[in-house]
Amino acid sequence: MDRKIATPQILQALKNKKITYKAVAEHIGKSHVWTTLALHGQAVMDETDARKAGDLLGLDAELVQSLQEIPLRGSLEQTPPTDPTQYRFYELLQVYGSTLKAIINEEFGDGIMSAIDFTMDIDRVENPNGDRVKITMEGKFLPFKKW
Repeated sequence: MDRKIATPQILQALKNKKITYKAVAEHIGKSHVWTTLALHGQAVMDETDARKAGDLLGLDAELVQSLQEIPLRGSLEQTPPTDPTQYRFYELLQVYGSTLKAIINEEFGDGIMSAIDFTMDIDRVENPNGDRVKITMEGKFLPFKKW
């Protein structure tokens, strides 16, 4: 089954069963962010993880198989995105993108941060002025080759 067709069905199963992404992550023994990424059709689960997730969510064999297929990555339907949360990340890159690049290049040299050899954590930080979203991204530095 095509991931674009399977993903809404998988997300509906989460909603119907009132199961959180975090609960699925704990059930399969993977990170909260990665599990959510996979359930949204942007990462590949191995057979064991797909079966565990499928059992928890009551997915049929075709949906379980779809979790194991290599997806066409990139989930934004439109740029800039219209969803306010996604737009804020777009805005963040518009404002801080050149600063992020300058500091990475100053600290590491001419290269980029990998989004493939990559981890991310999202945490809530309590604050009397309103809770904060803390995002920690860690990607391998990949220098540009000189040949």
